[in-house]
Amino acid sequence: MKRNGVQLILILLGAAFVFVMLILPLITVMTYALRQGWETFAEAITDDYAVKALKLTGFSTVITLAVNTAFGVFASWAIAKFAFRGKQVLTTLIDIPFSISPIIAGLIFILVFGRIGWAYPLTESLGVKVVFAVPGIVLATIFVTFPFISRELIPLMQAQGNEEEEAAALMGAKGLKIYRRITLPHIKWALLYGVILCTARAMGEFGAVSVVSGHLRGKTNTLPLHVEILFNEYKLTAAFAVSSILVVTAIIIMILRNIVEYKLKKEEG
Repeated sequence: MKRNGVQLILILLGAAFVFVMLILPLITVMTYALRQGWETFAEAITDDYAVKALKLTGFSTVITLAVNTAFGVFASWAIAKFAFRGKQVLTTLIDIPFSISPIIAGLIFILVFGRIGWAYPLTESLGVKVVFAVPGIVLATIFVTFPFISRELIPLMQAQGNEEEEAAALMGAKGLKIYRRITLPHIKWALLYGVILCTARAMGEFGAVSVVSGHLRGKTNTLPLHVEILFNEYKLTAAFAVSSILVVTAIIIMILRNIVEYKLKKEEG
């Protein structure tokens, strides 16, 4: 078989797989969401519980991005630019969420902050409720998403080396100024790429949030959890209508990711 023939077959197989596994489900969601008309669709997405779930999802995502961006920037800077004892341990710890099931992550927070957890007396004395409350949802989301930004930055910063930073330091520049003027311009697209991936993961997180949320309708339900409740109540049209919010958001994030990925490759090239 000629090489062009093999390439064509591989391209067709790849396109067919993407269509069946990705595009067709997305089309199905949007079609099912609108099958009873726009009025039913609008009623489902403007329902009080749906709006509260959307607000909670947005809130937890914003807090997660703020924490993970700060952690990712400083952790990648330390790992890539400095030599210190325990560096390999820190690098390994960053990868832990990749290897732990989100369900297990949720159970960890239950065991730490729940009534049987060692931290419960402390949080109780402070008047802070973590499990079955918003703080637990935020903590669980942060845990499952915090490697995304640092893992985008570390390889790039290591590949760039330390020559420019060291030259600036010899000329009298301080640490934050060196980072702002030299390091950050080189990693801005990788940082934005990591932020986009973190956003997508945070908005769609289900497993860990499901465990720590308690499924309190209107209080601790994020959009994915609200979709599950609607589906279990056999309100399929409403479930798919709310799901369409996540689908549209995912498409927008995917477009942004491709733009940033193109900019990143162009800069590296």
